[in-house]
Amino acid sequence: MTTREVEHEITVDAPAAAVYHLIADVVNWPRIFPPTIHVDRVEHAGAEERIRIWATAHGEAKNWTSRRTLDPQGLRITFRQEISTPPVAAMGGAWIIEPLGDDQARVRLTHDYRAVDDDPEGLAWIDEAVDRNSRSELAALRTNVEAAHAAADLTFSFTDSVTVAGAAKDLFDFVNEADRWAERLPHVASVRLTEDTPGLQTLEMDTRAKDGSTHTTKSYRVTFPHHRIAYKQVTLPALLTLHTGVWTFEETGEGTVASSQHTVSIDTDTITAVLGPEATVADARTYVHTALSTNSLATLGHAKAHAETLAGERG
Repeated sequence: MTTREVEHEITVDAPAAAVYHLIADVVNWPRIFPPTIHVDRVEHAGAEERIRIWATAHGEAKNWTSRRTLDPQGLRITFRQEISTPPVAAMGGAWIIEPLGDDQARVRLTHDYRAVDDDPEGLAWIDEAVDRNSRSELAALRTNVEAAHAAADLTFSFTDSVTVAGAAKDLFDFVNEADRWAERLPHVASVRLTEDTPGLQTLEMDTRAKDGSTHTTKSYRVTFPHHRIAYKQVTLPALLTLHTGVWTFEETGEGTVASSQHTVSIDTDTITAVLGPEATVADARTYVHTALSTNSLATLGHAKAHAETLAGERG
């Protein structure tokens, strides 16, 4: 079997320890690395953890499970895919962070991998995907680490919730069945939903704004029946450089709580073009928060009516 070993590196203007901690916290990876859609920490014990990652390669959404060993003293994180997705037969590697002074570090990202059946075309596909994703991840890592302090006020999260006298499954189904949103939601003009792999969706949507204009967005969604749907928007409105979110449905003693959580980053380069020459970051935050909350609460309201109607019909 042919095992390929490759290494990519980049220099970052930030302390090595800060870089290590950013990479170690996989929950934030969708915010940091462009190919990453969603990450779940499945198990965690001491320095060992098991994670499941959903990410894109060549525009295709894939998922795999990895085991990681964290070494904060050595500033090293090793990883090995537990379950790989064809054409990958096996994949592993390491993040190695080396101090270059108090405020600079070298980040090395190594990979070793094999293709299913030693297929040359499969190996070439992996070569290109690893090279593209490694370069993208390292460039994004540098950008995000170096901008972390300066851009603290540009990234924020918020959640909208409703309590429903209905079942979590009915609420989940309403959000999961996004292909029916154009008929169910007034603010949605058209939808294109594909789900080639169960639980992994590509959603393209044309949404109407208050002024009657429409804008197109594309998201990858990961579904966890019947309690959670996580997503990452990859075609963004002009004011945003990042938009991730999670729909959750939790049954409680008072009813089912349906929530829509958003994490966004403001694109400072487009504020005045979109909102006018006097607009500020605060104006952009307010505008984005209002626009996304309006759509979320509209969707949650229709989902609530749908679930409560079904609950009433069941008696």
